[in-house]
Amino acid sequence: MPQLDDYQQFDGLAWATGYLRNALAYQGVTAPHTGEAYTEALLMGISGGIAAGYFAFAYEGYDPHLHFLTRYPFNEEPVAAFERLAIPTEPRTTKDAQKAVANVIDALVAGKPVVVWLDVLSLLEGKPQDAWWMINPVLVYGYDMQQGSVHIADRARVPILVDAERFAAARARLSKTRYRTMTIGAPDPDRLPNAVEAGIRACIDIFTGKPPVGAASSWGFAAYDKWIDLLTKDKHKQSWSKLFASGPRMYAGLTSTYKYLEVFYTGGAGARGIYADFLDEAALILSKPGLRAVAGQFRACAERWTAFTRDLLPDALPPLKEARDLLNREYTLFLERGITAHDERARIAEGLTTLRQAMDSDFPLDEAGAAAMRERMAEHVAGIRAAEQAAFDDLKAAL
Repeated sequence: MPQLDDYQQFDGLAWATGYLRNALAYQGVTAPHTGEAYTEALLMGISGGIAAGYFAFAYEGYDPHLHFLTRYPFNEEPVAAFERLAIPTEPRTTKDAQKAVANVIDALVAGKPVVVWLDVLSLLEGKPQDAWWMINPVLVYGYDMQQGSVHIADRARVPILVDAERFAAARARLSKTRYRTMTIGAPDPDRLPNAVEAGIRACIDIFTGKPPVGAASSWGFAAYDKWIDLLTKDKHKQSWSKLFASGPRMYAGLTSTYKYLEVFYTGGAGARGIYADFLDEAALILSKPGLRAVAGQFRACAERWTAFTRDLLPDALPPLKEARDLLNREYTLFLERGITAHDERARIAEGLTTLRQAMDSDFPLDEAGAAAMRERMAEHVAGIRAAEQAAFDDLKAAL
């Protein structure tokens, strides 16, 4: 059974950078400014840091939802840290299922954890494969052919043991990433200062430059302006008064907004607290103490995000508070217990389904209350926008 018996690295949080943080830490790679493992905050900041992206969806047969992006890149592989830190990789692809297994085992026998792309929804969330999928990288550190099990590290703070057949099916879910693997080497420490500065400038550009994809109005400070307009102006066909009208649609809008801002493995609080941690490290790496003051500004922005998300599902409206508590509990269970909490998480999912069904006839806000909620949301977004505009102005000056 090829397994890295001394593997204990489970601190990686986000899909885009968690596996990289864990792989480097396992290999004993240390950052020159601390002598300790590269933090995920540092890798996140080097890769582009935070973002603001407004994306609302309304598919036929499903409730509408808002996915507001707070980290960049959202799902780009490999992230920019690989190039900026000159991290060597050894990617492998194959169309053969048996060779795909061999590629994983070969890496483990060589003493390296291996990055594998697969559908995390069907493998870890128990979602049916023909409905939705989400291809993301996970880190494999053991493969037991005799027991038919695979050991992976993915977001949870504990080991995750999965069935080998389901693991193989999740790997084959999408042709673009089918059976893809990658092993990772050590970064070039001499590249760190330039990589940090490049990451900061990329983040500034995400907010003020050309959009990475799609319309400019969906990104950066324009995304905040768009959100405010859609919350306060009723004539637009994508306005919240239409797309997320009072009732089950508004419930879906509020809960999806909360989910993607707080419990989607981005660190919560708009990921601004994590970015502040990065700027503290950047101040040391670049010998620019002014960045520490900017880090404080982003921590204040994080507090604004937290206040906003709490108002989305407030204590004063019991059904919405219950939804918030259930979402938080489900998230915490996975972090603390991984897939061993599946049954309890399934019961939480059932509770959320029951809550959603009740919204058809028992939404806790009337039309006037819904309008007032939208106004409060717009005030929160405007406050966040102003605070982040000031923080980015000072960030540019501090460089």
